[in-house]
Amino acid sequence: MRDPFQNKTRSNFKQKLLAFDAMFDSFLYEIRGSLSNHLDHANSFMRRFRVTGFSYWVFQALSGGLNMAVFGAFLALALAFSSFDHTANGLVTKSDYAVTFLDRYGNEIGKRGILQDDSFELDDLPDHVIKAVLSTEDRRFFDHFGIDFFGLARAIVENARAGGVVQGGSTLTQQLAKNLFLTNERTLKRKIDEAFLALWLEANLTKREILKLYLDKAYMGGGTFGIAAASDYYFGKSAKDLTLAEAAMLAGLFKAPTKYAPHVNLPAARARAKEVLINMVQAGFMTEGQIVAALRNPATPIDQSDIYTPNYFLDWAFEEVKRIAGSRYRVLTVKTTIDVTLQKQAEQAVENNLRQFGKQKRVNQAAAVLMEPSGAVVSIVGGRDYGRSQFNRATDAKRQPGSSFKPFVYTTAMMHGYRPNSVMQDAPITIGNWSPKNYGRSYSGPVTLTNALRRSINTIPVRLAQAMGRDKIVDTAYKMGVKSQLLITRSLPLGAAEVTVMDMATGYSVFASGGKKAEAHAVLQIVNSKGKVIYDRRKLEQPEQIIPEKAIAGMNQMMVTVVEAGTGRRAQLTGIRAAGKTGTTSAYKDAWFVGYTGNYTAAVWYGNDNNRATNRLTGGNLPAMTWQAIMTAAHDQIQLKPIPFLDPVPGQKPVQIQVAQEGRIKEIKAKRSEQRLSPQTVKALENLGTLLDLPSRKKNSSLKSKRPRKVKRSNRGLIEMKKPKGKGLVEVTMLRYTNGIKD
Repeated sequence: MRDPFQNKTRSNFKQKLLAFDAMFDSFLYEIRGSLSNHLDHANSFMRRFRVTGFSYWVFQALSGGLNMAVFGAFLALALAFSSFDHTANGLVTKSDYAVTFLDRYGNEIGKRGILQDDSFELDDLPDHVIKAVLSTEDRRFFDHFGIDFFGLARAIVENARAGGVVQGGSTLTQQLAKNLFLTNERTLKRKIDEAFLALWLEANLTKREILKLYLDKAYMGGGTFGIAAASDYYFGKSAKDLTLAEAAMLAGLFKAPTKYAPHVNLPAARARAKEVLINMVQAGFMTEGQIVAALRNPATPIDQSDIYTPNYFLDWAFEEVKRIAGSRYRVLTVKTTIDVTLQKQAEQAVENNLRQFGKQKRVNQAAAVLMEPSGAVVSIVGGRDYGRSQFNRATDAKRQPGSSFKPFVYTTAMMHGYRPNSVMQDAPITIGNWSPKNYGRSYSGPVTLTNALRRSINTIPVRLAQAMGRDKIVDTAYKMGVKSQLLITRSLPLGAAEVTVMDMATGYSVFASGGKKAEAHAVLQIVNSKGKVIYDRRKLEQPEQIIPEKAIAGMNQMMVTVVEAGTGRRAQLTGIRAAGKTGTTSAYKDAWFVGYTGNYTAAVWYGNDNNRATNRLTGGNLPAMTWQAIMTAAHDQIQLKPIPFLDPVPGQKPVQIQVAQEGRIKEIKAKRSEQRLSPQTVKALENLGTLLDLPSRKKNSSLKSKRPRKVKRSNRGLIEMKKPKGKGLVEVTMLRYTNGIKD
């Protein structure tokens, strides 16, 4: 039986729902009636303005046009939202770096990035430069507000008459908006963004500021951006010194810089410059008489075909500049570490050996890096011909270093208590299913670490790696400057991991620096377009000691034996103690020599881009010969430094040369650090001694033959040339240094 209280509650709830439904129905009825009354009143009112005939169609067109305008405005606003993003942080432009590079002596050697210069002021430019630009690009620039409707209408009419596009409707401000923020894509969205951004520029910048930015940012062909950079590139002069003819030629580049670039098509560039001069007269900026001289004497660009540029080095240095400068600075002047003379000699050494022996050894590529012990890179040879291949084999190509990687193994051993005279067993060893073999397939039994490195024995570094752990070897290599990722494998101690030539040069520089960190670098100083120094490497902290001196001393003691009596004998330098290591990979695909003196470190690689095997090319062959040629040139007429913790070559004495000068004997005593005889000089002096081995000429008498002088050679290479005394004779005493090795 139901509860009477529940029945009463349910009845009340139903009554309330019915009341709400009645109220809602009444509300809808009243709204409907009210709207109907208003609509009737509106129709009665609008009947008073009813039009017919021609007026009807005019009002229909205006009404439809208004509807379309409102719809178009909303659509344009929706499409322009992306342009608001460009201006959210103010004038943050899309740009690129414009870097001018100098060598270590301050001479310009090339440019990278966009060739741009924004260091001038607008008032510095000649008046005819501004007039040439405005007459061609935007004659009403100072009269419109960013969008020139009159200019757009004129362009439409002219294009219709010509049956094609002969004039553009974009203002200079719109072109600047595109250059700063947008791309060159031909889309409706880009044109809408361009219009909105032009209005934003006009609202936030003065006309002079807009014109200055346009002259700085517009592309001018040949990789140049801005009229100042183009002036320097095409005419070798400042924009402040441009003649009327040159200004007209540059102003003609804004329309189609690639088509009218004078270094590509000089006749087309001159024809375009003529149009610009005529535009200046038509715009009322100049008279016909003022442009006659420019028409008769058109501009001529400079010839740039003979300019030498160390391209591989600049490519690598450019990446370093971008890391240092970041996004704050764009137009930069950079002083680098390169020595252009040594760069050319390194390139020549590589090319000479490839040309002479490349076909015989079936090798067609090489790479080399020369640097100071501090890591300052003096030269980079990234390949045989930059014109054919811009791939930098010195910095980007990763190849197996072979036995030239072993010094990292022995350095780790020196850090773990081993010494150069430590003895290990050269005997077969097997790790899993891998059994490394020596080059000659023979074993020597007990050998010292020095002897093992000198002879490039394979089993010893493998045993060392087993004893110490391969991960410690990898840590040492990374610590010494190797940037490439090293895979930890059983064959790692024999150089199976892949590295770059720059990695090897950097790692070996630690030996030359006495154990201090060597960071490969090309940049010494960076200056922005205003002349402010934003980076100076000399202000950085001194490099830290990353390898103990005792370990470095042991390694240097071992490494010199490779050059003096081991696999790297072809790398010996006359009178200079050198250390290094050869490297040859399996199947003779890669051949290396990496070595150093107290002054420089150099790494040389030979191989083929397609990884094809060579004709049994080893590191002690072409790489060592090339290394010797590069280092001989590098040490010419410099103060020699000893390898850290090693004594100079025993028996070195000052060079003493006696030469004839106007019948008198002049004695020159040169210190070892100031003068050194190259092998070519030694040969020349020997020939000179033979040629001068003649009897003295007496007055009013004929020549009489005399017994030729003797040349005495000692086991140290000492050569003494003595001659009978007499007027005009030369006595030459020469000491030839050969590191104690007989010739």
